Amino acid sequence: MKQLIPALFCLMIALPAFAKHETGFLDRVVTVNGTSYRYQVFVPSIWDSKKSWAVVLFLHGAGERGSDGLLQTDVGLGHAIRMNAPDMAFIAVMPQCPKDKLWTQPEQQAQALAALDAAIKEFKGDRQRVYLTGLSMGGYGTWDIAANYPNKFAAYVVVCGGIRGPEHFPALHVGLVDDPKVSDPYAEIAQRVGKTPVWIFHGDVDPAVPVEESRKMRDALQSAHANFKYTEYLGVGHNSWDNAYAETELFPWLLQQHLEH
Repeated sequence: MKQLIPALFCLMIALPAFAKHETGFLDRVVTVNGTSYRYQVFVPSIWDSKKSWAVVLFLHGAGERGSDGLLQTDVGLGHAIRMNAPDMAFIAVMPQCPKDKLWTQPEQQAQALAALDAAIKEFKGDRQRVYLTGLSMGGYGTWDIAANYPNKFAAYVVVCGGIRGPEHFPALHVGLVDDPKVSDPYAEIAQRVGKTPVWIFHGDVDPAVPVEESRKMRDALQSAHANFKYTEYLGVGHNSWDNAYAETELFPWLLQQHLEH
């Protein structure tokens, strides 16, 4: 019996080294300026602390706003991950915008970026392979963050987003629209995006966010000689995210992108 005690003691010490890190959709909280926000982090089952990981920040649409920290995983990227989890070899950070708030507001961008930074630190994110994507309201937020934080992300994926707000939702617009010094916010954003790769998706019969918004950004990026891809779905309405995040080429393309600095 005495001989077993040292062996058991050694085994107890060794167990934590072999303990498997929790994976899947994980609950997290971040506090910014005294306000706490719940968010989700997806960690793939193959996660290994010995390597660094690509990280995708996802901004949901207006319909997923709230404070439960869960609803934002049901639409868009979260749904795509659930359908193809074994193939998703990246960390996904999914913050949640509160009711009556917008991703184009500075305080909401601050909480999204704080959640991103926390996840990068906790799960060994590779800061040279951090990507930003959003749909609808989150698409507007993606363009706004791209303008506000150029060179922070290695690539952008914008789904049914825009620059100027739709007629029924004028409050939803990129901040540069309100800048009197900026005569053409589309061209200005294209210049700020520079050579960072962008892939834009939109349905051509979108009743919520006019497809013209993405077409104008396509034209502005083309004029700026930017590095972009553009996909427009014929006969598809607002939920073009179902098509976009199911594109077989999307994530392989995304994960190939790296910051150059």
